Amino acid sequence: MRYNQLGNTGLFVSEICLGTMTFGEAKQGSMWGAIADVDQNAADRIVERSLASGVNFIDTADVYSSGESERLLGQALKNLDIPRKDVVIATKVYGVMGDKPNDRGASRGHIMDSVEASLKRLQTDHIDLYQIHATDTVTPIEETLRALDDLVSRGLVRYIGVSNWQAWRISKALGLSERRGFARFETVQAYYSIAGRDLERDIVPMMQEEKLGLMVWSPLAGGLLSGKYGPGAPGNGEGRRASFDFPPVDKDKAWACVAVMREVAEKHGVSVATVALAYILAKPFVTTVIIGAKRVDQLDQNLAAVKLKLDGDDMKKLDEVSALAPEYPGWMLARQGAGRRPADFEPKD
Repeated sequence: MRYNQLGNTGLFVSEICLGTMTFGEAKQGSMWGAIADVDQNAADRIVERSLASGVNFIDTADVYSSGESERLLGQALKNLDIPRKDVVIATKVYGVMGDKPNDRGASRGHIMDSVEASLKRLQTDHIDLYQIHATDTVTPIEETLRALDDLVSRGLVRYIGVSNWQAWRISKALGLSERRGFARFETVQAYYSIAGRDLERDIVPMMQEEKLGLMVWSPLAGGLLSGKYGPGAPGNGEGRRASFDFPPVDKDKAWACVAVMREVAEKHGVSVATVALAYILAKPFVTTVIIGAKRVDQLDQNLAAVKLKLDGDDMKKLDEVSALAPEYPGWMLARQGAGRRPADFEPKD
């Protein structure tokens, strides 16, 4: 297991982050009913195996199974007698947590109420990484940032991050934080997979410029890239993706990617899912990849990705089949930028 610097901080986290969206026993018919099905005993085993494999980073959210994910995670760490300093806990705020108008969003009121509830469920006195889960189109960004800065000052939160925001909005928040002297976002949690590389257009360049860490969610595109779906799939395609078709993916492109990943998987004697994860892990701008599981055997398959080293030929094939279509202004930047570097105009023999 490798450990990477979290954003522009001195904190190091494992390249694999255990995602706990599957923790809880949500009501059938709800969105979480199609995702969560892990009770306390199973949560204990999954957390234990993850930590034994070198994982020190665990991600959850208050909205996952309406707080059950946080509760099961906190109890698992207590049951396993894990020293608090040995695990980096990340959670998120924004989602609907009640039927009242202020039980959602990134307002100061909802943030202050939610952090106390999350701390209680997690059975801890601080959250290592507290993230805004979505874009709040109502609350001014400065209100959100001031509330988060207060939490950092009080020691309830050590670092802050953001999820599912546009590049321009993150940049604006960073500018406001610098101007006001607030704690700044250190991480971006975003969807990224071999079948969905849109992040590379604007968000990745911005992150590299601002030294933000990237936490990747759904690297298997909700299981679509696991090898269980599409032409040539050995099984019947059962699983979460069969009942919950998310995130949106161009299926034709996904099947083309899976076909090449099958070749690479056979070459290395691993699963298609392992190749999909290893491809994301190989990207230099990725800090950590969030993996989830309902069973220990699923977890072991995902953890195997850290041992797979894709060679240059593998990466070339995978990059080519998953390449983004040219989009303005990207294709113009590439054209006009050619010849700008000194090496491009050195005398030729």
